[in-house]
Amino acid sequence: MIDLNFLGRFRTKGKYKKTYQDAKASYLNRIRWAVSMFYFGLGLCFATWASRIPDIKTALNLSEGDLGSILFALPLGQLAAMPFSGKLVARFGSHRILITSLLCYAFSLTNLGLATQAWQLSLGLFVFGVFGNLSNISVNTQGVYTEVLFKKTIMSSFHGMWSLAGFTGALVGLGMLAFKLTPYQHFLIVATIVVLIMAINFKFLIKAEEKLKTEKKKGFSKPDGELIWLGVIGFCCMASEGVMFDWSGVYFKDVVKAPGALVILGYTSFMIMMASGRFFGDGLIHKFGRKIVMQISGVMISAGLFTAVFFPYIIPSTIAFMFVGLGVSTIIPTLYSIAGKNPRVPTSQALTTVSSVSFLGFLMGPPIIGYIAEISSLRFSFAFIGIFGVLIAFMVARIKTTE
Repeated sequence: MIDLNFLGRFRTKGKYKKTYQDAKASYLNRIRWAVSMFYFGLGLCFATWASRIPDIKTALNLSEGDLGSILFALPLGQLAAMPFSGKLVARFGSHRILITSLLCYAFSLTNLGLATQAWQLSLGLFVFGVFGNLSNISVNTQGVYTEVLFKKTIMSSFHGMWSLAGFTGALVGLGMLAFKLTPYQHFLIVATIVVLIMAINFKFLIKAEEKLKTEKKKGFSKPDGELIWLGVIGFCCMASEGVMFDWSGVYFKDVVKAPGALVILGYTSFMIMMASGRFFGDGLIHKFGRKIVMQISGVMISAGLFTAVFFPYIIPSTIAFMFVGLGVSTIIPTLYSIAGKNPRVPTSQALTTVSSVSFLGFLMGPPIIGYIAEISSLRFSFAFIGIFGVLIAFMVARIKTTE
């Protein structure tokens, strides 16, 4: 399925002093680095857009309600692409779709900076979401292929690069504001950087063909039960993650009563630990196994959220949000890794199924928090989401994995 015959040249050319195995290991590491940089480029585009939302809101004179409605266009674009993204990757190859979609993703980022009216921004975000989903499915397919080559779990480190890009994008955004560059100028610079990253690394993407392991059936095809189960686990995880993205600042302001700039402490601690957990998560999985790590992660999510609920003070809540960050860090990468090795469904389509169900949690989690908080309180709504971590720990027991 994956051709590594190119490594034979290292044995035939005398100018190479490395042994064949050393040359092979070196080239595989280059492949891993290339795939990592595509994850980084994808995360950098998204973080760059997020860093200029306040400026674009002001430039277009949008109210909070207007902005909320417009922002919904991005996940709508992602959802619109889900039915066909896996099929496109399976048919044309993840390497081709990744190169094409990430180029379009970077280009559509620059278009967001040109919007002068609300409808233009909405349309731009919808397109941004479509290419974001295509890039997401294809880059995770590349991640699964690379993991197969290394014969060990490395998916969490790839997602760690996406998280690292989030921090980088935020820092670059601050720099662009200091130089008083417009969103379009900022986006154009970042898009150029992403294109350069692609130009340096695209030759090292894995070229592989996907083939169905089962015969095609006419009519409606029932989704694979194991993939749906993985998706439900992902739903619980991404609901928790979405709540932290959208509500952690509000929780620290309204419940914890954090003073001034310390309002962002909860979100920052969550993000730092989520990124860190993804970089050392692969080692933990290799040592203890996927199931144990995911079950502990689920318990950590619940423990963190319940701690913040019962002890709504700045120090325990900060530590609690760190626990939640560690908890969510490895679950999605691990689920993608398991799904990508499903013997009955092509990698890209398996990832599409799991990510589609999981992403619903990311979309529905924050609104659910708002509705429950409206009826009762924000603390109670966080306690409700805290149950999801316990559910993850129980549901993981049913997963069939090859450690």
